[in-house]
Amino acid sequence: MKLPEKCEGPWVTNFDPLTRQWTYTATYNVSYAEDSPFFHALGRDKLLGSECKKCNYRYATPRTVCMYCGGKTEWFELPLKGRVHSWTTCHFSGEPYLAECPFALGLIEFEGVDTLFMTRLAGIEQPEIGMPVHAQFFRKKTWSVNDVYFVKAE
Repeated sequence: MKLPEKCEGPWVTNFDPLTRQWTYTATYNVSYAEDSPFFHALGRDKLLGSECKKCNYRYATPRTVCMYCGGKTEWFELPLKGRVHSWTTCHFSGEPYLAECPFALGLIEFEGVDTLFMTRLAGIEQPEIGMPVHAQFFRKKTWSVNDVYFVKAE
C-alpha cells in the first residue's frame, strides 16, 4: 500500500543548514480551576501568591497545597516590587513570541517570599542579579501570566 503524498508544507527555506517552515495552529480551552483567583488578580493589576497556613511557606505562584507539608494554602497579595534573582535571554521561543526574540526572561524574588516568579523583563538592556524591578501590567488583558512584566525600578 502506498501512502498519499502531502501537498502542503513543510517548506524548505534553506539547505545549509537545512531549515524548514511549518505552519501550526491549534485552539485550546484552558480552565484555571483553583488558580482562577491568581488570574482574576492579574486583571486588577495585582499579583497573588500562596501561603501554607500549616508551615508558613510562601509561594510566589499559585498553589493550592503546600509541596513541603501538604497543608492547604491561602492567597496573599505579593508586592509589586522585587529584585532580579536570575535571568536569561531567549533567542528562540514558542510560536506566539517568536517575533519578539530575543527577549529577557527573569526570575523575580520578593521580600518574605520563599519561591521565585518567572516573568518577562522589559526595557532593561543589561539585566543584573539583584537589580530592583517593579511590575507593569498590560491594559488589554489576556487572562494569562503574559499580562504582567517587570521593568527596572527607578
